[in-house]
Amino acid sequence: MEQSDLIVIGAGPGGYLAAERAAQGGLAVTLFEGEHIGGTCLNVGCIPSKALLHSAKTYLHVAADGEACGIIADHIRVDHKKVLARKDRVVKTLVSGVEMQLKRQKVRVVRQQAYILGKREGGFAVRAGETEYLAARMIIAAGSVPLTPPIEGLQESIASGFALTNETIFDEKSVPRRLVVLGGGVIGMEMASYFRTAGSEVIVVEMLKNLGGNIGAQMSTLLQQELEKRGFEIHLGCRASKVGKGEVEYLDETGTVHSIKADRVLVSLGRRARLSGYGLENLRVETTRQGIAVNERMETSVPGIYAVGDVNGRVPLAHTAYREAEVAVNNILGKKDAMDYGVIPSVLYTDPEISCVGETPESAEKKGYAVKTVTLPMQYSGRYVAEVDNGKGVCTVVYDTKRDRLLGVQVCATGSSEFIYGAEAFIGMKIPLERLRKLIFPHPTTGEIIREALFEL
Repeated sequence: MEQSDLIVIGAGPGGYLAAERAAQGGLAVTLFEGEHIGGTCLNVGCIPSKALLHSAKTYLHVAADGEACGIIADHIRVDHKKVLARKDRVVKTLVSGVEMQLKRQKVRVVRQQAYILGKREGGFAVRAGETEYLAARMIIAAGSVPLTPPIEGLQESIASGFALTNETIFDEKSVPRRLVVLGGGVIGMEMASYFRTAGSEVIVVEMLKNLGGNIGAQMSTLLQQELEKRGFEIHLGCRASKVGKGEVEYLDETGTVHSIKADRVLVSLGRRARLSGYGLENLRVETTRQGIAVNERMETSVPGIYAVGDVNGRVPLAHTAYREAEVAVNNILGKKDAMDYGVIPSVLYTDPEISCVGETPESAEKKGYAVKTVTLPMQYSGRYVAEVDNGKGVCTVVYDTKRDRLLGVQVCATGSSEFIYGAEAFIGMKIPLERLRKLIFPHPTTGEIIREALFEL
C-alpha cells in the first residue's frame, strides 16, 4: 500500500491548488485525476469559453466600432475552425503549466480515477487501478457534472448529438444555423454570445423572469436589452418540455405549448455536485441537495475529510474553489482559516461584461439594511468613453448608511472583471466611506467609475 500525508481526489482548480499548497507546506501529497488535469475549468469550462469569447469580442469591436475608431476592415468574418484551434492551444498551454507546477512541488500525480475504500487503520484508503493508497487526511475535489433534468427526449438528444451540454459544446466543429439555448444563466449566455457572433440565430428559453442568475434586476435588464439589439430571441418565464427531431417545445407562463425549430440545442441548466462513481458512500460523510456538507473550515462530518470546489455546492465558481483549497490546507497544517462567502465576485463574460460582488439593491433591502444606492452611466469614466462608442454601461454601488459600509457593487462594462476585486476588498475590509474616497485610482481607467460613484453617496 502506497502511503502519503494527504490524498486529493480531483485535479480541477480546487484539487490541484490544494495539492500545490499542501506540498509547499511540507506534506507528501498524492493527487488523483481520472480525466483531465485542470478539470472542467481548464478543459471544458472557464478557459475555453473565454478563448472563444475573446475571438467573438475581437470581431465585434472591429465590425461594430472599427469604422468609428478609424479602422477600415472589409469582409471580416469569424473562422470557427481557427477559433477552435486557438482555444485548443490556450487550453494546452495552461494545462501544461499546471502539470509543471505540480511536478515542481513534487506532488505525486496518479492519472487514474480513485475509488474510496473507506477508513482504515492509519487513515483513509483509496484504490486506483491495481494499487491501494493510504493517507491520514483527504481532500475531495471531485467537481460537478452538467444538470440534465427529466425533459422528454433530452437524454436521447444528447446521445445523438442534437443536444449539447456546456461541456460537449466545445467539440462542435461547425456553427449551427439555429441554436436554441435552454437556460439564461452565466454559461448559457456566454456560449450564446459566441455563437451569435459566429453567425447562429440564437433563441434563449429561460424558466426565470430574468437573465444572468443573481446579478440583480438592473443588470439583467441591461443584459437583455444589449442581447436583443444583437438579434437574440429571448423567452423568459418559460420551461422546456420536449427536445428532439429538430425542434424544442416549451411552455409559457399560461401553460401554452410553443415549438421552435433548431439545428442544435445547448442545454445549460446548471451543474450538480458529483457525488457518485468514486466510493464517496464508503466514507459516510453528510451530504445535502447541494453537495458534500462542509463548515467554514471546509471540514466534512468525518474528521480528516475535507471537500472543496463544486462538490460541496456552496458557491460553484473556480475562484471560490481556489480559496476553499487554501482554507482546507491551512487548517490541515494547523493554521486557523475560514471561508467568507459574503464577498465572492461573479462575472458574466458577455459583451459587455457584467461584474458583481456583495449585495444587489434588491438583496440589501430584503435583508433590512439602511440602503442608499447610486447608479452612474459609464460615461463618467474617461477611459470607457475613449474605448467604447455609444456604450450603455452603468455602475451601481450599494451603501449601508447606518453602518457606514459599502455593501455591493455591480458594473456593466467591458473589462469590469479586471477591477471588481477592488470592490470586493472595499466590502470585505469594511472600509468607511470617507477612507474609500481618499483612495487614488490611476487615470484614465475604467475602474475610476467606482470612485465617481463613491462621491455621489
